[in-house]
Amino acid sequence: MTLTEKKSIDYRDRIIVALDVKSKTEALELLARLENQVKFVKVGMELFYAEGYPLIELLKKRNLRIFLDLKMHDIPNTVGRTTAQLTRLGVDMFNLHVAGGSKMMEEARNQMERALIARQERPLLIGVTQLTSTDERILREEIGIAKSVKEIVLHYAKLAKKSGLDGVVSSALEVKSVKEACGPSFLTVTPGIRLAGESAHDQKRITTPKQAINLGSDYLVIGRSITKAENPAKTFETIVNSLNKLSN
Repeated sequence: MTLTEKKSIDYRDRIIVALDVKSKTEALELLARLENQVKFVKVGMELFYAEGYPLIELLKKRNLRIFLDLKMHDIPNTVGRTTAQLTRLGVDMFNLHVAGGSKMMEEARNQMERALIARQERPLLIGVTQLTSTDERILREEIGIAKSVKEIVLHYAKLAKKSGLDGVVSSALEVKSVKEACGPSFLTVTPGIRLAGESAHDQKRITTPKQAINLGSDYLVIGRSITKAENPAKTFETIVNSLNKLSN
């Protein structure tokens, strides 16, 4: 089921809180401030490289779903072998860069399938299209791609689906086009979420939670808007309640 269907669901399952901190201690302190409200968390490169597998095991013992955000991009053999390791680790979602090409993505999907053990739920394999910090100028002048952000995101999304991925990371601004091209069941994971009136910081293509849901996003990755709030638990609950009203 996707959020686009607007069925009566609890958006608590679809908000991924980014644990963008430096250590296990800080992560546990943040989770304590969230007062067991959160079901799904993102562990990015900084935290994973600092704490490694033991942190993932600790979070799993707390019955948290985990999006491991490592953005793999390497030769097919390396990414495939790494995918097998992450599958055995038992995370619920992880990602790679679509720019690595179809062979890399296909190898990742194949290695994932081979690594699954009995009764293990298959993780969601998600492709990164363009970072939400990328705008038209950066894409054209620095990365050297003449197409627009929307065009390249759509191209990458189609390639990701053809290669067997479950969905892509994209800003909410591209979700409608992705869904139209790849179908409603092709997942969209949306970072760059900010509450109304907040600073964009280093993000370029941002939306509010409500805007992202109305545009069709399936999962919202929210970091600073929640984690830097005076009361993270209250802020999280306020966002969830406001979104739940959309589907009831």
